[in-house]
Amino acid sequence: MKPASFDYLRAMTTQDALDALAQHGEDARVLAGGQSLMAVLNMRLAQPKLLVDISRTAELGDVRIDEKAGHLVVNAAATQGSVEWRATLAAEVPLLAMAFPHISHFQIRNRGTVCGSIAHADPSAELPLVLAALGGDVMLRSKKKRRTLPAQDFFQGMLMTAREPDELVEAVRFPLRKPGERYGFTEFSARHGDFAIVACAAVVTDDAIRIAVGGVADRPVVENWPRLAGDDLRGALNDLSWKLNAQNDAHISATYRRHLVRQLGWRVIEEAK
Repeated sequence: MKPASFDYLRAMTTQDALDALAQHGEDARVLAGGQSLMAVLNMRLAQPKLLVDISRTAELGDVRIDEKAGHLVVNAAATQGSVEWRATLAAEVPLLAMAFPHISHFQIRNRGTVCGSIAHADPSAELPLVLAALGGDVMLRSKKKRRTLPAQDFFQGMLMTAREPDELVEAVRFPLRKPGERYGFTEFSARHGDFAIVACAAVVTDDAIRIAVGGVADRPVVENWPRLAGDDLRGALNDLSWKLNAQNDAHISATYRRHLVRQLGWRVIEEAK
């Protein structure tokens, strides 16, 4: 299929994009890398009247360290590749570095944007999972105001977020590595590069475990536990596997999804110890 007809605006500044979103609201969609959006348009699951292309907006392509706040800040037009290929990423945000090789293929990462994946909010996508696991933030901006939401408040369901129609996801913030934190990431998919059927990320310290699961519920789910081990950890993972309310689908049964949560969850926690 082909998209329904639409008008096209190349925003050369952030203000151009904000003006267009303020004027057109729900009739406008933001185009950055287009790796998620174009598929949605081609299937006519979305039929906007205006596409606002921010891919050549210079100030939105920035990736920087905010030392004062302790974040890696990725602006709206920054590609996944521009973050993945940072020489210092593994030291700055190790969990993000672990996740990137699982995301589709390098050609897609070369074009797709980090903020685009976050805004699309696919529950099987790796970047929303990492952002939620690390307790990161989404920075939203409209013509009238700015606001920042924790990832857990931003994701509201399958392909649903707290973004208002006139708002741009201006940037996302990934917390930098903290002393004593260790990380693990893995996923199960039908083929390398496919969306995860189940994905797990872990942040472990000497006193606590944080585990995040994607691909099962309608958004990434994060649990915080004390430093469990042995049967206590297996029991907590089993409880989590049932809490996620896994469903049967064309790819896999709910029973096997619960099994994957237990096994992959154990694996990433052990990896992070």
